[in-house]
Amino acid sequence: MAINKAELLGFLEEVDKILGKPVTLTAVGGTAMTLLDLKASTIDIDFDLSAEDVDVFRKAVKSLPPGHRIDIFTEGMIFSQLLPSDYLEKCIPVKTKLVNIKLLALHPVDIVVTKIGRLNERDVEDIKSCIRKFKLVKKDVEKRALQVVYVGREENYRINLGYALKSLF
Repeated sequence: MAINKAELLGFLEEVDKILGKPVTLTAVGGTAMTLLDLKASTIDIDFDLSAEDVDVFRKAVKSLPPGHRIDIFTEGMIFSQLLPSDYLEKCIPVKTKLVNIKLLALHPVDIVVTKIGRLNERDVEDIKSCIRKFKLVKKDVEKRALQVVYVGREENYRINLGYALKSLF
């Protein structure tokens, strides 16, 4: 079931009411793309949080009625890529009326480098959208991707990166 931007923000408003302390949520993947108006909706909800905020966020989400699938990542370990330590500084703030949640969207270059790890058809389309809307350039994506630590067979990431750089720019 796809989740549009209004539904996503509505969900976060409910979570915001329950949280007992301020947290920073970084939207990643399709969630970030939906919040940045790069796509109309996302299939699931993906957030990155600090390790210290994970438990309070999970507790708040569990107290809501079951609904959307939520994937939680921590400290920049997104899918199978560990982003460089400056990833939060590069994030784009998302304006909301939330009180306890500071909402960020992963920078489009970081969205691209995390999607390169899997690189299925949907990821390719998402990468193309990021390139178009944010006018990303090949050298910036390549530079950032070379700073990523891929957990798994590093050669697979390098092959995907080579394909993406050659065919999508």
